[in-house]
Amino acid sequence: MYICVCNGITERDIRNCIDAGAHSFGDLQRELGVASGCGQCTQETQCLLREAHCECAFAGALQPA
Repeated sequence: MYICVCNGITERDIRNCIDAGAHSFGDLQRELGVASGCGQCTQETQCLLREAHCECAFAGALQPA
């Protein structure tokens, strides 16, 4: 799904960038150019970033018993 229509950036592009080490919204802006046009993608991009950080924070805590 396209997140940033202005720059043709998809959800997959954002997730791949996060997986490659982007830790902040600024990182995503520098690496991908997300939210450098109209800015309508800002909220969804930040949501994807928060979601990725939550998954990382709980990944080690959710071990099978």
